[in-house]
Amino acid sequence: MGANGSKLEKALGDQFPEGERYFGLENFGNTCYCNSVLQALYFCVPFREQLLEYYANNKNLADTEENLLTCLADLFSQISLQKKKTGVLPPKRFVQRLKKQNEIFRSYMHQDAHEFLNYLLNELVDILEKESHAAKTNAETSSPPPEKVANGPKTIHANGAQKEPLVTWVHKNFQGILTNETRCLRCETVTARDETFFDLSLDIEQNSSITSCLKNFSSTETLNAEDKFFCDKCCSLQEAQKRMKIKKPPHILVIHLKRFKYIEHLSRYKKLTYRVVFPLELKLSNTVEDLDAEYSLFAVVVHVGSGPNHGHYVSLVKSHNHWLFFDDEAVEMIDESAVQTFFGSPQEYSNNTDHGYILFYERLAAATTS
Repeated sequence: MGANGSKLEKALGDQFPEGERYFGLENFGNTCYCNSVLQALYFCVPFREQLLEYYANNKNLADTEENLLTCLADLFSQISLQKKKTGVLPPKRFVQRLKKQNEIFRSYMHQDAHEFLNYLLNELVDILEKESHAAKTNAETSSPPPEKVANGPKTIHANGAQKEPLVTWVHKNFQGILTNETRCLRCETVTARDETFFDLSLDIEQNSSITSCLKNFSSTETLNAEDKFFCDKCCSLQEAQKRMKIKKPPHILVIHLKRFKYIEHLSRYKKLTYRVVFPLELKLSNTVEDLDAEYSLFAVVVHVGSGPNHGHYVSLVKSHNHWLFFDDEAVEMIDESAVQTFFGSPQEYSNNTDHGYILFYERLAAATTS
């Protein structure tokens, strides 16, 4: 691996980014799904910086119980503090914690990288919310009781009153808001319901693009016959039109391409090897404000293999304007033009089994509204 490391250093030469580290991750028997996602998250710079800041603020707390957040922070800290610029690290502590906490990831069977990413982000949020709640409770119990004011105003919290949800740094990076608009075709009343998301799962078609997949995601659907909508204003079931739009685009846009589809007559899942073009620069046009949010691609988790129950995961990462290919322990530099070889196959039966599965885009600062 030393030769591999020096090869990468030679390829970058004096362009090797100051303070950056490029480390492969050891595979502990089918943990490529985990390694590929961890590399994408490590090179999500705002997420990495906030995680390392969290680690710096919490590593000296003796009563900090080990969890996925502390294990992830410890791993990222290990990588960032390496004296060597390249090499291999074993994410043993993190993988052990993951398997201990969730039995889905205990087996040596092929796992789903998207399922892992989803689980990890939600778990990090849960841990941060519990820590915030515990800190608030401790502060309330340790502070002296407020002075009594005769006939003074009392703050009463009505039963069932909802508190504002905590916005963690995970939310600030990955969370966006979708709005589900339903228009009654009789009275024209529009009902809107908001929901949050950490990633967008898109249906895919052969020889399509991310832009067309996003348009389909936000296309208008007519609700009629057995699918009629109950309109509160009409007080009855009515025909309606429904569509989903992005109300608040996230800072980090994660797009999951639904490459694994359940085929009824086969009674099993099949991998869709469709060619789906994903651009290096993306304009998100299906937003409520109709303002184009602009994004830049910085990571791709790739599924290698012909089926959903076997195969391998690798990741492509953009770091300081260079593209790198991470395959567990191996790290090498690739040309930007090589990214398009992971779009998919224009024909159903092809020797190319390396397909983009999870895409990570960062919103460009110029497009961010205050």
